[in-house]
Amino acid sequence: MNFDIEGSRKFRSLTTMDPRNRIQRMIIIVTIAATLSFLQPHFASAASPPPSTPVSSGTWQTLHESIGISAMHMQLLPNSKVIMFDRTDFGPSNLTLPNHLCRFNDERLPRDCTAHSVIYDVDSNAFRPLMLQTDTFCSSGSLDASGVLIQTGGYHSGERSVRIFHPSNNEDSDWEEIPLYLSDRRWYSSNQILPDGRVIVVGGRGVFTYEFFPKSDSGSGKFYLKFLRETFDYPEENNLYPFLHLLPDGNLFIFANNQSVSFDYNRNRVVREFPAIPEDRRSYPCSGSSVLLPISLGAGSSGLSVFDAEVMICGGAPAGAYYSALRKKVYVAASRSCGRMRVTDPDPVWVMEKMPMPRVMSDMVLLPNGDVLMINGATNGTAGWELGRHPALKPVLYSPYEPPGQRFRILTGSGTARMYHSTAVLVPDGRVLVGGSNPHNKYDFGADPYPTELSLEAFAPPYMAEVYASVRPSILTVEAPEMTVEYGGVFAVNFMLSTYFFDAEVAVNLVAPSFATHALGMNQRMLVLELAGVLRVSPFAYRVMVFGPPTNSVAPPGYYMLFVVHFGVPSHGVWVKIR
Repeated sequence: MNFDIEGSRKFRSLTTMDPRNRIQRMIIIVTIAATLSFLQPHFASAASPPPSTPVSSGTWQTLHESIGISAMHMQLLPNSKVIMFDRTDFGPSNLTLPNHLCRFNDERLPRDCTAHSVIYDVDSNAFRPLMLQTDTFCSSGSLDASGVLIQTGGYHSGERSVRIFHPSNNEDSDWEEIPLYLSDRRWYSSNQILPDGRVIVVGGRGVFTYEFFPKSDSGSGKFYLKFLRETFDYPEENNLYPFLHLLPDGNLFIFANNQSVSFDYNRNRVVREFPAIPEDRRSYPCSGSSVLLPISLGAGSSGLSVFDAEVMICGGAPAGAYYSALRKKVYVAASRSCGRMRVTDPDPVWVMEKMPMPRVMSDMVLLPNGDVLMINGATNGTAGWELGRHPALKPVLYSPYEPPGQRFRILTGSGTARMYHSTAVLVPDGRVLVGGSNPHNKYDFGADPYPTELSLEAFAPPYMAEVYASVRPSILTVEAPEMTVEYGGVFAVNFMLSTYFFDAEVAVNLVAPSFATHALGMNQRMLVLELAGVLRVSPFAYRVMVFGPPTNSVAPPGYYMLFVVHFGVPSHGVWVKIR
């Protein structure tokens, strides 16, 4: 048996050291590097690696022909269940509420005994109805530090409501509502969890303010944000559902229309103005999408925790596209451009690229290996009732660290149009859950060409192809008390691998679950953790020591999916809590 017991003992003893001390941190890295140098011949596999060129374009699976509602909003919870909902004023859905429950006197029906929300179990592929009391149309959400869904705003009766959902395996769990909690109406607003665990809620239709949940002890409510008024594009608006990303310095990146700033929400001041993104409009209703590209947590040359942050925004539509579709029935081509900007640079600039096809209302999903999946949406028109045309049926895979010109790849298409009000979220097994699509202001199952869509699908990205099975890691244990990782802490991950290639990079990545709606993945975030090395502890078992995130501005507190990635192929994710 090719098994280095003494090396394993040395490796294990290092987990008791405090890596916040720079000298101890260097001792850990140097000691592990020396051990790995000794063990390197044992890592090499005689097998040939799988093909490095793509052999799969992904596969689709229909999970349910109907879940009874159109999944306009989605949130993955830390018990691997996904909560989905649309709006209460669509009329009756195709899913009856249990126990003879009914709602009364909403905006459309005097009595509604159907559900407008479901909880879906990823592992069992089962779902059950939930009860909403107020209208969630075009609302927003975040998980708090304890994994509870804080769901904010909506329309009419729900525009100032906060709804709470606790992850639970209790079959009786349901929504809790706090009516009239918000200081302003929050319809088309965006959320982001902050380093201190609060949730900031930004914007809304006709609203140029932000506020926090929970409110401060002083009871202060809303705060005026001039930037939102400055980006209001009358009469189209084009500043709704602003893109929010928490930067590693703790400030908030806010993008609306074609402008962006770094914002200090504690002092209510703009810290920095960034250049306008070229060409088109990107916010609702010219809905593009945005991600914060993976943040690598290797220590800088100075030993300080200084990390790059790069924002990517893709798709959208030209100015005037909304009213062209609304008034003239002319559906102009959506934007083909993507812009990347490293916002931590001294003089940041947008670096532009062209997608293989135009896209509007497209979801961008961070995959566990650092690639970005662009999925759903249309190639013409904008968001809004009946205003999109020509579904973008084929997803696009974007590999951010490939050379320019080699980053985009067209994947296998779906036969289902996912237009206005479609959603997509990553789940722990590496698939992307896809649902929704209703471009009508009610349920319309006979509409041509885009009926209300109640089905639920899963897309398996190329890394899930069987040819990669031999290089796919399988996590055995995470050596952290109660699966909790402390800031500045160190922990070990044990995993199995039938074929390990020493020259293939191993990564341990954290992915925050996102709240998806209207081409946004709110709170979506990926961290590439710093490693000390990989140690073989048995013929097919390996152990990697990992440094936890250094600060709560780099990784807001809460639940993350942890993946081990080898040869670009991720393991099944496991849940850890950062605090």
